[in-house]
Amino acid sequence: MHKNPQEFAMNWIEAWNSHDLDRILSHYTDDFAITTPMIKLAMGIDQGTLRGKENIRQYWATALQKIPDLHFELMDVTQSVDSIALYYTSVMGKRAIEVMFLDDKGKVNRVIAHYSED
Repeated sequence: MHKNPQEFAMNWIEAWNSHDLDRILSHYTDDFAITTPMIKLAMGIDQGTLRGKENIRQYWATALQKIPDLHFELMDVTQSVDSIALYYTSVMGKRAIEVMFLDDKGKVNRVIAHYSED
């Protein structure tokens, strides 16, 4: 579990807003998995889950190219046992909640992302 969820959340938001893929990926384990409906939008594949940092690097690189003005705004962060949830304004004006499961070093090893319809 991360010692300071608010600090983690701010660092995560800043990394995304920098568009620096290595900085973004520094928050994750090498074998992490992500489940999100955005995979279909960005990659054109029906699968909702990707696994492994290198596969996800490709996905996020594509997403950053498609959305060059990407900017997230943190609204709230909550925590549970070995997980945190970030509530933020995402792409296309959508509100997002990402539930991130953390390993014992505070790195994300699983993500489930949820988005508003509007």
